[in-house]
Amino acid sequence: MQKGIHPENYRLVAFKDMSNEDVFITKSTANTNETIEFEGTEYPLIKLEISRTSHPFYTGESKLIDTAGRIDKFKNKYSKFKK
Repeated sequence: MQKGIHPENYRLVAFKDMSNEDVFITKSTANTNETIEFEGTEYPLIKLEISRTSHPFYTGESKLIDTAGRIDKFKNKYSKFKK
């Protein structure tokens, strides 16, 4: 490793998957103002939309997303700009 280019302030941080409430602890330099108590210890908290416990690639499950409603909404919204 090159000297002087890597951060020195690694600390334990809790990452919380907001889709399934899973929490895991790892080292990070990410800044946050939120904290969470996990297993009797308080950690800085980083909220995630998706992680290894909820991503379809890792879980083997796929979720059906209602794209038809979004497409119709888009078409209705921008139909007034048609020539």
